[in-house]
Amino acid sequence: MNVHADENSDGVIVPEKRPNKEGLPSAEVVEGRTPPKGNGGETAAARTLRRDTASNGLIAVRRAARQSKSVRFTALLHHITIDLLERSYLSLERDSAPGFDGVTWQTYGENLEEKLEDLHDKVHRGSYRARPARRTYIPKADGSKRPLSILTR
Repeated sequence: MNVHADENSDGVIVPEKRPNKEGLPSAEVVEGRTPPKGNGGETAAARTLRRDTASNGLIAVRRAARQSKSVRFTALLHHITIDLLERSYLSLERDSAPGFDGVTWQTYGENLEEKLEDLHDKVHRGSYRARPARRTYIPKADGSKRPLSILTR
């Protein structure tokens, strides 16, 4: 019985490049190689600036949105999870100024799990409403304009 009978072996990739000088000993002989090991067939979640790895589902949503500006998304609510809300909270600047309501990052972090569960429930029930913002544009030195959102009451 063969000791290695249950193991899979990798096939060798045969080179297509031939030596320049047929029949003579060549310095350019290309050797075969084995394929790389690892998870070559799986797609890894792309890392984005200041965020942890995004889920594969959200990557597919971003890709679809970039490919077609006219596509309409009708079932995205299942992507909003308590874990995603917590990761979003933790990615915020901790020393930034308080929001319009006067709540700082540290203050919102008190009883964070309860607040995130409540926010998650409101979003999924459809009762969450973001506060309106007034959008204004600030001129830049190069002539373009930078958008600025100001929360309103």
